[in-house]
Amino acid sequence: MVLTAVITEEITIPESVELTIGDELIVKGPQGETSRKFSYPNISMKKESDKVILETKFPKKKDKSMIGTTRSHINNMIIGVTDGFTYNMKIVFAHFPMTVKVSGDKVTIENFLGERNPRTANIVGSAKVQVKGDEVTVTGINKEEVGQTMANLEQATKIKGRDPRVFQDGIYLVSKG
Repeated sequence: MVLTAVITEEITIPESVELTIGDELIVKGPQGETSRKFSYPNISMKKESDKVILETKFPKKKDKSMIGTTRSHINNMIIGVTDGFTYNMKIVFAHFPMTVKVSGDKVTIENFLGERNPRTANIVGSAKVQVKGDEVTVTGINKEEVGQTMANLEQATKIKGRDPRVFQDGIYLVSKG
């Protein structure tokens, strides 16, 4: 059995993206700027011309998994500042027409299943929510913030104590882009 002494991963940086490595990784692009702190002790990160090189020496199983996770986070940051993330959702109701409004960092859902009290969902970080008719669009440059905002909307309209085959009202994910 041969032990690998060093594992390296290379990430190519597009021309339109500027990347800075310091206490935290800062990625700037046409859509905006995002930063993240990577503090896993056995992984070193360095920038060489148009590449980011992640390296770990004498890796254990956890180190191998963390180098892949770190690579994915950096790739998501690069995709976010170049293209951004968009989640399309649909408002579905059969019994009571619900009203969805965005105000500040909250989304208010009124008249859900005829309830008198409105339900609210938090908008996380810099994600933006737009409501047009029965379509809800969640956009942003941070994949985690956009995904969590989308999950908050779905969870706010979760139905408890009723038959889900009959009561299919809610806000559901249609597509990711």
